[in-house]
Amino acid sequence: MMNFPTHRALKVWKRNFLVYLTHYRPSLVGNIGEPLLYLFAMGYGIGGYLQTMNGMSYTQYIAPGLMVTSAMYSSVFECTFGSYTRMTVQRTYESVISTPVSLADVVLGEILWGTTKALISSSVMALVMMGFGLYTPGAGSLGLFITIAMTGFLFSSAAICFSAVAPSYEFFNYFFTLFIAPMFFLSGVFFPLDNFHEAVRWASLAMPATHSVNLARWFFHGEGGAGLLHSGLFLVAVGTGLAVLATRLVRKRIVI
Repeated sequence: MMNFPTHRALKVWKRNFLVYLTHYRPSLVGNIGEPLLYLFAMGYGIGGYLQTMNGMSYTQYIAPGLMVTSAMYSSVFECTFGSYTRMTVQRTYESVISTPVSLADVVLGEILWGTTKALISSSVMALVMMGFGLYTPGAGSLGLFITIAMTGFLFSSAAICFSAVAPSYEFFNYFFTLFIAPMFFLSGVFFPLDNFHEAVRWASLAMPATHSVNLARWFFHGEGGAGLLHSGLFLVAVGTGLAVLATRLVRKRIVI
């Protein structure tokens, strides 16, 4: 019988947050270094050859997508390597569920922590972009960060599903190579997909990152906007389904 998560999930989130505070500096360095690398290599490198894209500079075009990919990678790294370590190596899950905290609370707490890491990473990315004059907080900022939160929730849930069935750390190569890498390149971050084969466009619509980029680009500077309601419902539905699946898979992994 599956229990529903309670407010105790926040205790799990708090536990992970307190651990994070002991080593947050190296994590923030990574959060700053990654966006700077992409902005220079892709925005100012390739942007030197592509002067405009959809009526704006190439750097401006890729900026919202970089916030999405930053959230995606931050959440999946936390909920693959981090969650797998807590689940199997440190056996933290088993220790926590010996208290009044249920396994459903543990899984939701992990997902919420992965979502928080996504928000932290994207917030740092936004600050870097503000420094380069690429982002100005405005009316769409709330919608933008709600999109980032939904993205982090979905990918955190997906990562925990994979962690629950992974036999070893090396198994994550399948997850990053077969699932995450295609979304990095085929979700509309770096170029429109209009000129691609129809099969590629349909495959892109099945990728959650495509819907996140669609929403983020609209809230970032009002570009795009087709199918916003569909994209939002897609992220909510898939994220919720993956969260439920994650709890079931972790329960099978950990015999209670």
